[in-house]
Amino acid sequence: MKIAALCDKDTAVGLQLAGIKETYVSDKDTRNLWSEISERDDVGIVFITEKVAEDLKRELKDFRLQNNIPIILEIPDKKGRIKDHVDFVSHLIKKAVGVEISKEK
Repeated sequence: MKIAALCDKDTAVGLQLAGIKETYVSDKDTRNLWSEISERDDVGIVFITEKVAEDLKRELKDFRLQNNIPIILEIPDKKGRIKDHVDFVSHLIKKAVGVEISKEK
């Protein structure tokens, strides 16, 4: 299984340096790119920046309800986390374990 990313240009460069070859830069055709990635059978994990995830909120929710693979991981972009953004993976951990996991400041 491959790892893919749907993100901005700067994040794509960083992920490519980390070894992720399947990077898609979302400009105006974000929904088309998501459709292309989500229909592939060879992708197991998709990194999506929080900003892109906000643009695809409805599509991602529908996809997660119907599919287990690829796993969608939302990551911050170079500007950092979006305030009040609900991270789906953290939500699942809280639901499964019953405790919210967070970094102390």
